[in-house]
Amino acid sequence: MTTTAKANAAAEPRLIVEPGLAARVAAIAEPVLHDLAFRLVRVRVTGAQGCTVQIMAERLDGTMSIEDCEAVSRALSPVLDVADPIEGAYRLEISSPGLDRPLVRRSDFERHAGHLVKIEMNVAIEGRKRFRGAILGVEGDAARIRRDDARAGEETDVLLPIEDMLEARLVLTDALVAESLRRGKAAGREAQEQHEPARARPTRNGGRAARPDHFRPAKGKKPRAAHYEGD
Repeated sequence: MTTTAKANAAAEPRLIVEPGLAARVAAIAEPVLHDLAFRLVRVRVTGAQGCTVQIMAERLDGTMSIEDCEAVSRALSPVLDVADPIEGAYRLEISSPGLDRPLVRRSDFERHAGHLVKIEMNVAIEGRKRFRGAILGVEGDAARIRRDDARAGEETDVLLPIEDMLEARLVLTDALVAESLRRGKAAGREAQEQHEPARARPTRNGGRAARPDHFRPAKGKKPRAAHYEGD
């Protein structure tokens, strides 16, 4: 990836973003990730008791190793502790997007053209909110999808505004796995040529390459040590 391409990738905004508390966490996390040359993919905050904050991130080339997850966790944990966006105890989980990843940027749809995607819209398009089909390409800030779930009389090809999507996620297929393996081999060859270790590619399991956890205790309680667990 050229210097210009890296700069463009780093500056590209997410078009699908989270609301509420997760949005506040995202606003804190994004500058930290940017300084480390990572990009935010998604934030999820789940559970009231035993709250988990999941931050999904990636390098600009789409990779994320367990060492990367550990580095992000070490950098982000103290920043979140100071900003204190969440009341009470929570567990911080850093993960890679995986193969069946969320698509949140225009370039995500471009990069995965030809692959199957499931999309849920915030607003109905042609009377429905859920779509499934192959990504044909991107037109402006909208993705063109060739549906495989169209009923008789419905249009097969639809143009869906990315900013109006609640969620878009790749469907795990043999073709997607094969492409990931091909890209992984290509990245390995490039890394060898540059005398650098290859980055770990996303794994096939539901899809985290690594999951370092940091436990932030409730105020007044003794902290529990973070632990790092690979999938």
